[in-house]
Amino acid sequence: MHIPDGFLSPPVFTSAWVMALAGLSLALKKTRQTLRDRMIPLMGVMAAFIFAAQMLNFPVLGGTSGHLLGGVLAAVTLGPFAGLIVISLVLIVQCLVFQDGGITALGANMVNMGIAATLISYYIYAALKKSVFQNNVLAAVFLSAWASIILASGLCALELSLSGASPLGVVFPAMLFVHVFIGLGEAVITVMVIRFIIKVRPDLIYSGA
Repeated sequence: MHIPDGFLSPPVFTSAWVMALAGLSLALKKTRQTLRDRMIPLMGVMAAFIFAAQMLNFPVLGGTSGHLLGGVLAAVTLGPFAGLIVISLVLIVQCLVFQDGGITALGANMVNMGIAATLISYYIYAALKKSVFQNNVLAAVFLSAWASIILASGLCALELSLSGASPLGVVFPAMLFVHVFIGLGEAVITVMVIRFIIKVRPDLIYSGA
């Protein structure tokens, strides 16, 4: 999911950088408007937790593995815009310090795992909770966390295809097939963490206020 340098063409990674910076700028503006004192340490704790959790892989199929992305987890606890900031910071540190994903591709990784898997997936969660699941938070978290991985991997496949790295008919089904199962791991872990938070500190769940 973390695209390295050399896989995206200049037009694709430049466009992705523009979208990533625009999304991050909007997130900073929105978060400043709603930021509360208690959110500052919570954002730090959530960033540290997601960063550490992403270091732990779980096995999937055929010897492949996945790890927690944490977009929906961050958004459900902090709100969609603060969640986007947290995931973006995690991706930046991973890129610059651990070389997990390339610098030129960082914008694309922020679009895929920040804007799509965090911001957009939060609104999927909110819509599911309100309509389909009738305020069943955990059911909405499960499906939106799974969807966040599908969205991110689908965008990654599209970017690789537009860059000429692989035909869309090859890379898209290949990416989605394995990430369907990685998404299940993401969903289970996210539900477990949210369930624990609801049990001990339900006030930490973002209310939309």
